[in-house]
Amino acid sequence: MKQTAVIETIGLSIGYRLKGGRRKVVHEALNLRMNAHEVTCLLGLNGAGKSTLLRTLCGFQSPLQGEIRLLGKPLQGYSQTDFSLTVGVVLTEKTNAGGITVYDLVALGRHPYTGFFGRLRPSDHRIVEESLEAVGIAHKRENFVSELSDGERQKAMIAKALAQQCPIILLDEPTAFLDVTSRIETMTLLRRLAKEQGKSILLSTHDLDLAIQMGDRLWLQEKGRPMACGTPEDLILNHSFESFFRKEGILFDPSTGKLHTELPTHPVGVAGDPLTAYWVGNALVRNGYKPSAVTKGQLNIDCLSPEDIVLTHPDGQREEVKSVDQLLVSISHLPTIS
Repeated sequence: MKQTAVIETIGLSIGYRLKGGRRKVVHEALNLRMNAHEVTCLLGLNGAGKSTLLRTLCGFQSPLQGEIRLLGKPLQGYSQTDFSLTVGVVLTEKTNAGGITVYDLVALGRHPYTGFFGRLRPSDHRIVEESLEAVGIAHKRENFVSELSDGERQKAMIAKALAQQCPIILLDEPTAFLDVTSRIETMTLLRRLAKEQGKSILLSTHDLDLAIQMGDRLWLQEKGRPMACGTPEDLILNHSFESFFRKEGILFDPSTGKLHTELPTHPVGVAGDPLTAYWVGNALVRNGYKPSAVTKGQLNIDCLSPEDIVLTHPDGQREEVKSVDQLLVSISHLPTIS
């Protein structure tokens, strides 16, 4: 089944126009496609141009060259009102609307529909209430925005975009100021909005783990090279992540989807209870070992339970330990443990 594109770029160059007619090109020849009802995550190191790309896609910054199409129509063909009915934008800066209530902030999303005087009709109030409920902060409707936590404030900004009733939402680093729990909540919310309300969501992020877990499609951006686009799994399996995120002393491990200071090479067989084996493997990787299949003649670990871990040394000697901490002590004399 053919997927519907909500954003397309053709030969797009992004950057800045400087004095004297000079140009600073951040990225060029971008041919991108964002599909409907998906969460697309834009990933890249600092300075890669993620914010520049997002600001260009939403018309806040003019492209240096090329074309942007929203729902098949050129971006420049949208009036300000039409654009507001099509795209909701949540930028990375913390909102300064601390002196108004959460309800009033979300109600600002109805501005494209309320005309010059901004009067809310009963249908507008209903949509504001539904938006507050959708993001889980209806109980904060009478609070001032200044009283919210960072996570709650981000949810309020997303609710404001929902109140616009636009099919596309663009977010610049929506999890930038959030703690780990709030980051997961925000990404889960965005994925739910895409799947349950049919929103098409593009967000920039540095959160590699959550992008791999939650993103339907990823755009990998780095200066001086073509963007890599695809499902997280395809980008891992075709080694795009390894090349995009490789820096001196930092490597991407395709077996875990994580970045490491160095990839372990010394194999240790790990088997048994899946949960215990996973976290034993995590501890081994941190200490220079590579979890592998159980093989005779090497160090093997049988994870019966978190309190029952059996080591079989290369010489066949067996040893029982009662925790991962004890396991690490038991193998600390081996040369790969520093």
